[in-house]
Amino acid sequence: MISTWRKRRTERRVAKRGLMEDITSMELVIPRNFTCPISLDLMKDPVTLSTGITYDRENIEKWIEAGNQTCPITNQTLRNGEPIPNHSIRKMIQQWCVENKDHGIERIQTPRIPVTSSEVVELLAKISKAMHDSELCRELVSKVKKLVNESERNKRCFVTNGTAHVLSAAFVAFSEEINMKNASTGELILSTLTTILPLDGESKSNLGSISSLGCMVWFLNNGSLSSRRNAVFLLKDILKMEEQDKIEILLGMDGALEGLVKLVKEPICPTTTKASLLAIYHMVNPSHSSSFANKKAQSRFADVGLVELLVEMLVDCEKSICEKALGVLDGICRSIEGRKRAYSYALTVPVLVKKLLRVSDLATEFSVSIIWKIGKNENRENGGDVLVEALKLGAFQKLLLLLQVGCSDTTKEKASELLKLLNVHRDRAECVDSLDFKSLKRPF
Repeated sequence: MISTWRKRRTERRVAKRGLMEDITSMELVIPRNFTCPISLDLMKDPVTLSTGITYDRENIEKWIEAGNQTCPITNQTLRNGEPIPNHSIRKMIQQWCVENKDHGIERIQTPRIPVTSSEVVELLAKISKAMHDSELCRELVSKVKKLVNESERNKRCFVTNGTAHVLSAAFVAFSEEINMKNASTGELILSTLTTILPLDGESKSNLGSISSLGCMVWFLNNGSLSSRRNAVFLLKDILKMEEQDKIEILLGMDGALEGLVKLVKEPICPTTTKASLLAIYHMVNPSHSSSFANKKAQSRFADVGLVELLVEMLVDCEKSICEKALGVLDGICRSIEGRKRAYSYALTVPVLVKKLLRVSDLATEFSVSIIWKIGKNENRENGGDVLVEALKLGAFQKLLLLLQVGCSDTTKEKASELLKLLNVHRDRAECVDSLDFKSLKRPF
């Protein structure tokens, strides 16, 4: 009796296991007319071309934007490049997803209708006419921001139709009179401009005016966290043009330098810190030959304590921020004030030697350049105390290894000169092995 019961239980388990195996072995097949001919995946936003073939919007738009003017399937020339939404297929796909939800299929969302070029042009024309009406302009710009954030396609459509030019002109108009009434409109325009970065040259020129730069500096010091963040993003994009007049305008404005340094000292987020460092980098590092504006910026940033702040930041920071901070420090050390601040601060040399061959090639090149600037000038003025400290920290061995591994020609020249200077002071260093520089076989 007992054995019979056990036999039946075993048979039921085997039958159940076999049924589960049959179910799991079944493969769900997507209907052919529900898949995109390009990606062969389930379509999320089916659209039909003038040839009558239906594709997923994302895939066919990439095809058309790549310069193709024919249908991928029929190879016929497209009479109209604007795809038409296929609502019937989309509803059928949604129904199929609901019926197969037990197989892990999620229902696709009903896509929003993308904005057209004519709608964008009409909206931008309304903004141009409403520049002197703060309330209306804020309402229109808010609509632009909402549409831009809906999809990448909308963003491209706004960018190609000159949105940056219209919004930059509107920002200039509102920046001429900053008050509590229109500050919110200016902040919204600022926020919307950051969503379509990078800007074109004409838009940057508009935003580089005295009034608009002054408005950004005002937001940098008095705005909310988001407006301070947006202001530094735009300043970074404007300063990329490396026009000396823009730097001179910012140097003449109260709070401009302090606002940028504050974002480094009191970071909002890593992205904001990087943007602030890049903005400062473009101000202190000349593209070709040093100008008066660059030299003035180097001295001014040294005076507000940026050298010490950067060195403290370098003690523990991520790779990208480390490279940018070293680039800024290298630019500031072009000035006498910057070098004095650097070699007067106790942490400078230990931190720089530590960064050699440790973070990245770019960080190493900046570190060598900074030590070279400080060591060469300080050697003439104070007898080479910085060089002795660098020797004690192992800079000699690291520089030798750098030359063996390989580096750029400029870095190689600076490293070779540093090795010569370090060799002169090696007797004063207590913790350095006695190395005869002249007996080294490798020429430097």
